[in-house]
Amino acid sequence: MIGRLTKDPEIRYLPSGVAVTTFFLAVNRNFTNQQGEREADFIPIVVWRGLAETCAKYLSKGRLVAVSGRIQTRNYEGRDGQRRYVTEVVADEVVFLDRDSSGMDRSAVPFDDLSHSQQEYEDAPAGFQYIEGEEDELPF
Repeated sequence: MIGRLTKDPEIRYLPSGVAVTTFFLAVNRNFTNQQGEREADFIPIVVWRGLAETCAKYLSKGRLVAVSGRIQTRNYEGRDGQRRYVTEVVADEVVFLDRDSSGMDRSAVPFDDLSHSQQEYEDAPAGFQYIEGEEDELPF
């Protein structure tokens, strides 16, 4: 899915120390409604561990990202005693697709060879590689 964050990500840590970050992604539908307007779906995204910390640090409201992962459905009992059901995407991969508000290009693609993580950009998050070039030069 490709969409924009509806608000800043929220990070929390489980008692075991594992990081989990959540955010909502506004994903445009491929068609317009009867008034000719585009509608969007608001998809809850959950990210775990190191990727959760990276997303919390570098993402903010309005950023364009691509997310791949799996759909998960869970349920819990609310404070009022009612059973609640939640469907969310557990992200395995998050790719930053635009520049942040400072103008710094944060387009990033995860890669397996972590030895390259300290290449040209010292502020590159671990496990990510920056893609240079104009938008029309990129291979996607």
